[in-house]
Amino acid sequence: MWLDALEWWVGAVGLAGMLTAIVSVYWGLWLSLGRPPGRKTGSLTLLNSAFYTLGGALYFALCFILWRPVPVTPSGWPRIVALAAGAVLLYAGTALMIWGRLALGRMYNVSSGLGVQLYEGHELVTGGPFAMVRHPMYLGLLLVALGGVLVYRVWTFVFLLGNFPGLYLRAVREEEALAQEFGGRWTAYVDCVPAWLPRLKSREHCGTGDSNTT
Repeated sequence: MWLDALEWWVGAVGLAGMLTAIVSVYWGLWLSLGRPPGRKTGSLTLLNSAFYTLGGALYFALCFILWRPVPVTPSGWPRIVALAAGAVLLYAGTALMIWGRLALGRMYNVSSGLGVQLYEGHELVTGGPFAMVRHPMYLGLLLVALGGVLVYRVWTFVFLLGNFPGLYLRAVREEEALAQEFGGRWTAYVDCVPAWLPRLKSREHCGTGDSNTT
C-alpha cells in the first residue's frame, strides 16, 4: 500500500535526522570536556564523562526497550493527517535541535536539573535560533517527541514527552546561571526573546548579539 511505503520513508528520514542530531550533541559534549570551567551553579558532582556515558547508554537502552506500538492504529484520512502533521513536527524539531547545537558552537555544554557548568570566558549566544526562543534545542526535542508519537506510534516518544518537566527544570537552572554571569545583558535578552514560543513580531528595540547552554 502506498501509505505504508510513504510512512516507512517518512520514518526512515526522521530516524536519520534524529541520529544526526544525537551525533552533533555528543560531538559537542566531547569537545566540551577539555574546556576550562567557569561559573558553576547547583550540585555538579555527577556531571562528568563517566556520568554522561553511563547515563546516555541507559537512556537510549530504555528508548529502545520502549519501541513498542501504542494501542492506537488510525486508518484512512486520520492516518494521512497524522503522518503529515507528525512529519512537519518531527523534521522541524530535528532541524531546530541541530541548528541550536551549531549556533552554540564552542559554548555547548550539557546541564541537568542539579546544576549548570559554564566555561571560563563564556559567551552569551543570542544569534541563530536563539534570536527566536531562549531554548531552541529543548523546544526542538519537544517537537520531535510530538511528531514521533504521530509518525511512529511507539511508547518511546510518549516517554520523551514525559521528559519535558525535567527539561523545563534544566532550562530554569541554565537561566539562573546565565543571569548571574551576564547580568544586564541577560535581562535585556530575556526582555526581547521568549523562552519557548517565538513572537510573531519582534520588538523594535531588540537586536541579536553574540552567543548560551541549550
